[in-house]
Amino acid sequence: MDFSGIIISWYKKNKRDLPWRNTKNPYHIWLSEIILQQTRVEQGISYYFAFTEKYPELSDLANANSDEVMKTWQGLGYYSRARNLHATAKYICENLDGIFPTNYKNLIALKGIGPYTAAAIASFAFNECVAVVDGNVYRLLSRYFGISTPIDSTQGKIEFLSLSNSLITKKNPAIFNQAIMEFGALQCKPKNPDCENCPLQHSCFAFEKNKVTELPVKSKKTKIRVRYFTYFIITDKNNAVYIKKRTENDIWKELYEFPLLENSKQNAKEEISLFVNSNLNLKNYVITNISSDIKHVLTHQKIITSFVHVNLLSTNKQINGYLKINFNELKKYALPRVIDRYLF
Repeated sequence: MDFSGIIISWYKKNKRDLPWRNTKNPYHIWLSEIILQQTRVEQGISYYFAFTEKYPELSDLANANSDEVMKTWQGLGYYSRARNLHATAKYICENLDGIFPTNYKNLIALKGIGPYTAAAIASFAFNECVAVVDGNVYRLLSRYFGISTPIDSTQGKIEFLSLSNSLITKKNPAIFNQAIMEFGALQCKPKNPDCENCPLQHSCFAFEKNKVTELPVKSKKTKIRVRYFTYFIITDKNNAVYIKKRTENDIWKELYEFPLLENSKQNAKEEISLFVNSNLNLKNYVITNISSDIKHVLTHQKIITSFVHVNLLSTNKQINGYLKINFNELKKYALPRVIDRYLF
């Protein structure tokens, strides 16, 4: 039995029963693929059900309020996925009569849908013969065939895609794509792959040459940017609190946050007092607590966060640019996870 036959046979015996595998609905398949980008299956399932329950049809998502969509997405991270998801749902409903594109070429033209996602939808929903190449596929192919071309290079992407397209079974590309990804996720794992019980062991380059831990190869090292966030939780006697939406092209765009002081180094007490007095223009207040630092690690950034609790000694204060709400209403708003975890 050849490579494709072996992994398909393995898949039929070992595949996980996942909800998006029991549908040909391109909207639901698209939802699952966007959710699972940078997200473990175990975490993604609950979000998949939340979205399909809240927005069962594409039109439901398209017509939803953006704040509501971001709140439903809260905690998944990489929030541009949610913004693109919402924008593309609107586009399909407004420009394509609500009909999902049925082929790779038209799918990849949509916002937020790249080569992998377009191939996944095209093959899973419409059985188009186009190979998917994700991290699991890169890892499996590089180890099995002994490919040392960096997977994050242009040459590497072309090489692996070409190989995948040569291996895919034309009669049932959907099963092949599901199988190769599942094999990489469960059998040929990044760490501690189950080589001893692997049906590909007898012909695997990495196993034979003892190079399992050396493959796949990446050429670029991610530089981690360190940022210092100081949030000001300002409350008054009526339990009011002040928030505003992040609108810059930065992390957590379209999420709500407290007044923020950011620096490239730890904020000193003098800077905190200056921010409260000058930037927020507060006069009659008392700082009741400054939290310990909280580290929040993202893919390319480390956010060192602290929270300053400020009590206003008077009420009805308006802070320019901020929304004044009751503290108990905070849970209705989409918040960065570091804020949500600190408060709730």
